Amino acid sequence: MRSPLETLKEFWGFGSFRDPQEAIIQSVMDGRDTLALMPTGGGKSLCYQVPAMAMDGICLVISPLIALMKDQVYHLEKRNIPAKAIYSGMRYREIDMVLDNCIYGNTKLLYLSPERLTTELARERIRKMKVNLIAVDEAHCISQWGYDFRPSYLKIADIRELHPEVPLIALTATATLPVVEDMQEKLLFRNQQVFKSSFARSNLAYVVRQEEDKLNKLLAILDKISGTAIVYAGSRKKTKDLAIFLNRNRISAHYYHAGLNNEIRDKKQQDWLNDQVRVMVCTNAFGMGIDKPDVRLVIHMDLPNSLEAYFQEAGRAGRDRKKAYAVLLYNEKNRSLLEKSHVNSFPSFDEIRRVYRSLGSYLQLATGAGIGKTYDFDLVEFARNFKLNIVIAFSAMKILENAGWFALSESIYVPSSVKITVGKEALYDFQLRNKKYDIIIKTILRMTQGAFGNYVNINERQIARFLKITEKELVDALLKIQQSNILRYRPKKDKPQITFLKERVSTDNLAIDQKLYHFRKERHKEKIAEAINYTQQDICRSRLLLHYFGEKHAEECGICDVCIKNKKTRPDDKKVEMLHNKIQLLLKKENLSIDEMVSSFAPRQEKDILKAVEYLLDEGVLAFESEKLKLVSR
Repeated sequence: MRSPLETLKEFWGFGSFRDPQEAIIQSVMDGRDTLALMPTGGGKSLCYQVPAMAMDGICLVISPLIALMKDQVYHLEKRNIPAKAIYSGMRYREIDMVLDNCIYGNTKLLYLSPERLTTELARERIRKMKVNLIAVDEAHCISQWGYDFRPSYLKIADIRELHPEVPLIALTATATLPVVEDMQEKLLFRNQQVFKSSFARSNLAYVVRQEEDKLNKLLAILDKISGTAIVYAGSRKKTKDLAIFLNRNRISAHYYHAGLNNEIRDKKQQDWLNDQVRVMVCTNAFGMGIDKPDVRLVIHMDLPNSLEAYFQEAGRAGRDRKKAYAVLLYNEKNRSLLEKSHVNSFPSFDEIRRVYRSLGSYLQLATGAGIGKTYDFDLVEFARNFKLNIVIAFSAMKILENAGWFALSESIYVPSSVKITVGKEALYDFQLRNKKYDIIIKTILRMTQGAFGNYVNINERQIARFLKITEKELVDALLKIQQSNILRYRPKKDKPQITFLKERVSTDNLAIDQKLYHFRKERHKEKIAEAINYTQQDICRSRLLLHYFGEKHAEECGICDVCIKNKKTRPDDKKVEMLHNKIQLLLKKENLSIDEMVSSFAPRQEKDILKAVEYLLDEGVLAFESEKLKLVSR
């Protein structure tokens, strides 16, 4: 067993830990269940990756997003750390090989979606693994009190019975006090070991602006604050419109949302990461797991539907600890749309049943079938085919997911693959008889290895370019060859997935927990009210956010828009002290009404006098008696 610091130096090249990383890691290595509450960019991943490498065995990492898992595995492999991920959309043989490597190979971290834990294949293989740690990322997803509840997270605790002696670490950057309690209860913590570093970001200035002309304000902000930026918008269409607007105004920008195919998303993301474009205009599909520390500016063009979501998205600015800005632009129209979205987020039970019935028809799924099956799912096509309101359809799907009927995942990329299904002699005979396909087969065999009897990944664009034909011509040819039973061709996939966790039932037997439905509805309404309240308060933005997350004694940040405004209007300390002294001297002689007190000073000092009186009342120096101010004896 290596020491944590030796492991950190060897694989990550850092000479020391940030506070409280070392204490968290030691807690885990001492075998204690541990909850780590750390701000975005605070280095949560190292809290399980370091002990995973320092101890003998493998760490299981449960993560909610495929993109996040892929990103983590990519960065670990670059550091020569053997890591793998299993997620929906992978083929059985690929999963089988990964799991075997986790038992018999040298894999140190295995990333899994929570849905994968429920499969018998995964459970049996995990039972045989030498597990040294179970890590639950984005652990707030387990709580119904949280903003991003995922019912599949409730199954995570079941895996503990396979390795009851193994410690568990839960990690999140957004948790209110009820969520903190809920996480420990639902994950069956054996002890209460909670590490909480302050969520305060001393370098991040929060700014709220009520603006009717948000487009010109956006330009003004980007002109004033240089550097890389993220602009969040509330719809896919809006991301595209805003990116076009920025480019027309000579600000380089890409737009990004989950509806774009994987290749385009990756290209846009890399352009932004490599500073080839300055601004990424996106929906909330972008940002999770993105490791770009020098983002100077995050702008929200619409009101968020929860403070948790806003805090996490805004926190992607200034992860290098240099000055950065989180700006929220809103107007009354945004407010009314957000309040209206609450209604659409909780459709009636009749509408939910209609969506469920339509889903069965869309997937051609018979009653009693479907359990454990995964299907490609295109929400836009589904809603259009069955004449459903797309917002209501999506909301109904989320409610059905929360009820445990199925699990939805974001779009994933599965590359195309081929397998030669005949022997070499039969293949050679086919090539002699079909000269037009001969060069295609030769090229595939030249560019891949092991295609006889096994699926191998291919890149149609690359092969088509080599053959000097179009990608469509290549795909058509492969489908024709497949008809001759010479090979099997699996086209690439880049669509969201839906996995049925229960068999399809008739709508009469569709059970939805009404108590949970109404609980979630009320919580959603409260969260919208809290988000709106954030824009209305004349209180330090950072202090207000930290108070929401349980930091009751947070200090004013001094750099948000409210603090800056108060600095400009606040009298200097010497002047304040003189006013306080004079007020107290006057009241030593006699009690005075507010009007009498104000009239004792020059007219121009009225506002300062009222503030001074308010402060002295709050501090208990003064009190009212018969509608007059008096000194409180001490």
